[in-house]
Amino acid sequence: MIPAEIIARKRDGAELSDKEIAFFVTGLTDETIPEYQTAALAMAIYHHGMTERETGTLTQQMLESGTTLQWPNDQHVRIDKHSTGGVGDKTSIPLAPLLACLGFQVPMLSGRGLGATGGTLDKLESIPGFRADLSLDEIHRLTQDVGCVITGASKELAPADRKLYALRDVTATVSSIPLITASIMSKKLAETLDALVLDVKFGSGAFMKTRQQATQLARSLVRTGNRMGVTTTALLTDMNQPLGRMCGNALEIRESIAVMKGEGPQDVRLLTIELAVEILLSTGTESNRNAAAQNAARLLDNGTVFEKYCQMVRAQGGDPDAELRIARCSEVTAARSGIVSEIDTEQLGASIIWMGGGRVQMTDQIDHAVGLEILVRVGDVVQTAQPIAKVYCEDSEAYAFPIQEAITVSDEAERLPLIVDKIGG
Repeated sequence: MIPAEIIARKRDGAELSDKEIAFFVTGLTDETIPEYQTAALAMAIYHHGMTERETGTLTQQMLESGTTLQWPNDQHVRIDKHSTGGVGDKTSIPLAPLLACLGFQVPMLSGRGLGATGGTLDKLESIPGFRADLSLDEIHRLTQDVGCVITGASKELAPADRKLYALRDVTATVSSIPLITASIMSKKLAETLDALVLDVKFGSGAFMKTRQQATQLARSLVRTGNRMGVTTTALLTDMNQPLGRMCGNALEIRESIAVMKGEGPQDVRLLTIELAVEILLSTGTESNRNAAAQNAARLLDNGTVFEKYCQMVRAQGGDPDAELRIARCSEVTAARSGIVSEIDTEQLGASIIWMGGGRVQMTDQIDHAVGLEILVRVGDVVQTAQPIAKVYCEDSEAYAFPIQEAITVSDEAERLPLIVDKIGG
């Protein structure tokens, strides 16, 4: 095959064959095809898209570019969850131990924050000693011994994705739905799962800004997962305001612990339970939605999930009893009376980056102690000078104005539903 001819065909809107896609992924992985030609193909895909078959083939080839987790032939059901990310999005932390308590094994491979959205691994690394770089052998052993792990993907899993993502990042093709789908699903399917639930977010604090974009992505992810033999469902959730009150690494661990003790914000608790319900229903473990939700809520409320979380943290080298380092805080107040009508969630995420709690480049160091506590929700009535947020930062006063500006107070507002749709199942 001649790479330039394949690129030209895709650039002209042609549908690539399975053989052509496999040729390119193999060439990317073993570096027999130059990066500039792979980047050119990514640009052609960005402009012309891919069919469901093409997307499935690309995902399969990226999956097969590396190794996969291999499990014993036992009766355990292995599942995972993936979120497209947002500000204050912390559900993976209580969800993994909750699913383990429900009888599943959860080899959860997570990522780090880049841009306005936070990363689960960065949050967990605010716990002294916690290791998020487990080897494949450790992932296998701890998943079976503890029931769950949360760790980064090792370099042996889907190496083609790592190389292709680096090219997408510098060629402005990150937002291509087929390429997003292949990237997410090749890593998740490398876990060798029975079922997967997706939390696809939209809004000012999400990667997908509109509900329409998020719906298209969710459908692509669900179709690809099911096509490849993994029962896959998705919830479409709103990210036009932070999830929960706490935003920032150590702060979100503190809030996650509250949820695992039957407390914490109602929205974090609700979404954690609903994601667990989707797994219970899609695997046939439960047939009644209300019964599934009640069972999950009971495990959160009676401390069982928190005990499992502590077991997981200790197994990964962390100290769940250690005091988390939190920066000093100051309050941000409302400039006028009225109703909270809009929260620029992306601006809040950017403020955390400026404080040092996020990264612009993957090599940036994280200050786990900084962050925000958002005291209001869209639709809340506020009075002039009422506290609407807390800034946790040594130079907290410097961030008061941009935080105040990010929370719009008007004369009227419409409250936002958290879960707006379910796709698949």
